[in-house]
Amino acid sequence: MLRIESFSDRETSEIGARLGCLLRAGDVVTLDGELGAGKTTFSQGLARGLGVTEIVNSPTFTIMNIYEGRVALAHFDWYRLESEEELDCLELERVYGQNQVTLIEWADKFADALPAERLAVRLEYGGQPDSRVITIMPLGKRYEERCEEMAKSAGCRD
Repeated sequence: MLRIESFSDRETSEIGARLGCLLRAGDVVTLDGELGAGKTTFSQGLARGLGVTEIVNSPTFTIMNIYEGRVALAHFDWYRLESEEELDCLELERVYGQNQVTLIEWADKFADALPAERLAVRLEYGGQPDSRVITIMPLGKRYEERCEEMAKSAGCRD
């Protein structure tokens, strides 16, 4: 497990970008935290690390956006979903493990629908006004490797 403290939106985005650089097709990342904790900022950085050049916004009303990059990104937001039945329409079993990275915001709303192996990221408010504590928890061997790489990395390597 990694715990990283960020002191600005820019740092939160950069931490997301560092992680995005390490992700590979088939990886699943879940992202949780209170409203305003920085999930969208982190997601924007993660997408940048994947080579996405489009503007990335949280898909709160559309539920899912797909972005092209070095690896495609399927970006979900489950905030507005009210039941697991609504997830059935998303056909998640066809999304997980495909030729893309899957990022799910508000994943803890439907934990039973998540794959057992994933990289769970949690953002929490820190002790200062703009600070955040980012916890990255690997669930499965491939994600332990991503976490180890993240701990060693200083950014993207081309």
